[in-house]
Amino acid sequence: MDESALRTLLDRFAAGEVDADEVVRRLRRLPYAELGYATVDHHRALRQGLPEAVYAPGKTPAQCAGIVGELLDGDGAGEGGGPVVLSRATAEQVAATVEACPGAVVTGSTVVWRPAAPRDEAVVVVTAGTADLPVAGECTATLAAFGFAARLVADVGVAGVHRLFTHVEALQAADAVVVVAGMEGALASLVGGLTAAPVVAVPTSVGYGSSLEGVTALLAMLSSCAAGLVVVGVDNGFGAAHAVARLLGRRAAAPAPRRGLAGTRPR
Repeated sequence: MDESALRTLLDRFAAGEVDADEVVRRLRRLPYAELGYATVDHHRALRQGLPEAVYAPGKTPAQCAGIVGELLDGDGAGEGGGPVVLSRATAEQVAATVEACPGAVVTGSTVVWRPAAPRDEAVVVVTAGTADLPVAGECTATLAAFGFAARLVADVGVAGVHRLFTHVEALQAADAVVVVAGMEGALASLVGGLTAAPVVAVPTSVGYGSSLEGVTALLAMLSSCAAGLVVVGVDNGFGAAHAVARLLGRRAAAPAPRRGLAGTRPR
């Protein structure tokens, strides 16, 4: 349940559309619901601004379906609730969960229910190579769940750096950029030097020999001379999308009143 869902529930109660028993039933699930195999966090969006997601690895298809169903039903607003994301799901997990919880948008191993309303911010997701697209796809699908229609710029790595320069205007106009790169991870530094937007770098496990399954790209991104670069873990397109949503969620929030040096309001 997020703030919008809570307000919707209370407005429906005030309008007589739901009775007190229904309100109590829904609020009883706050801050979490016990399913036996999972403790579902309905309070996370109120605390963090983003809801709990379901990480599929290690869960049975029935458990995935049960947790997603609880998130969809237990947020307090039914159809008006926030997005629900199932991440890194197998075909079997996707099939079982979509059958139990219709209305999903499936993008590779990422499944989304009730995506948020479209937002105006421009987000660009850049990949160094075609092999990085699965991680980029996880990122763009998760961004779409939160209302961001990301522009994908694929296969513009530093081995053919001239390909990137075609997209410099889009990078400079962006509100946030995600760079997905394996090998030596140099693309993140290059993009970080071309735009003033926040840049979130995602190292991938793509690469030969001493790429060390993404560790080389990770260390290179962490050592970048492009100041302020934000780096997530190897192959973590999901985490990059959440980082962007947090950054731009704060930007979209109403600004606090400005104060003078002595803590007084400016006149």
